[in-house]
Amino acid sequence: MPGTAKPAEIHESAVVSPDAVLGEGVIIEPYVAIGPNVTVGNGTWVGHHAVIQRNTRIGNDCRIYFSAVVGGDPQDLKYAGEETWLEIGNSTVIREFASLHRGTAASGKTTIGSDVLIMAYCHIAHDCVIGDRVIMANGVQLGGHVTIGDWAIIGGLTPVHQFCKIGIHTMVGGGCRVSKDVAPYMTAAGEPLKLMGINSIGLRRRGFSVSSLRDLKRAHKFLSRSGLNVTQALEVIAKELPASPELSTLLSFFDSSDRGFVR
Repeated sequence: MPGTAKPAEIHESAVVSPDAVLGEGVIIEPYVAIGPNVTVGNGTWVGHHAVIQRNTRIGNDCRIYFSAVVGGDPQDLKYAGEETWLEIGNSTVIREFASLHRGTAASGKTTIGSDVLIMAYCHIAHDCVIGDRVIMANGVQLGGHVTIGDWAIIGGLTPVHQFCKIGIHTMVGGGCRVSKDVAPYMTAAGEPLKLMGINSIGLRRRGFSVSSLRDLKRAHKFLSRSGLNVTQALEVIAKELPASPELSTLLSFFDSSDRGFVR
């Protein structure tokens, strides 16, 4: 009948906690394990042998592939079993053998945005905050408390040190060790990691104007090629470049840091 809700399809071999809430059209494949305090949004598919441990909220139309571990206990020696959460937005894809852990008492939760692609063997540790439309290629490893802005792309086999921040629309090369914060709109690569320029191709694809790209390129030169320290470079950028939302975002990124900045 029109308007009739489509019930969840749960394979007979799956083990689902009685207090888990499964939305309309959810598909749970063989040998999936879903623990307590789990909510799975409408239309989400969970592949065989995946584990959703507990205290996890998953949005609509997500895809969780084979043997992924979602909502696992934090790998933090200070974690003492406190009630913490993992929250995942809509239309996010989690590929094979990825592991996503809940938060700790420090923030109470780990947060993953919408339309995120987390490829195989990635790890997202406790208390991380991942924005929307982020892409993490195979084997990216995030330490605890990492923040990644919207539209960022991180190349495969890249480790990110705990408490690092990666800005919006940033691209980080594969196999690069991230131990400091990476400014918005930039590309970073090399060992040690360096700012290589702005993410021109990505920004053009997303509709940024020619003038915005020009000003961001000038800002990059002040930050990386002028011989100025960070404070001096930011003063010059604020003084010499016209105000814009992009430059405002760039300047505000430098207001706080626990790790310092990639130059």
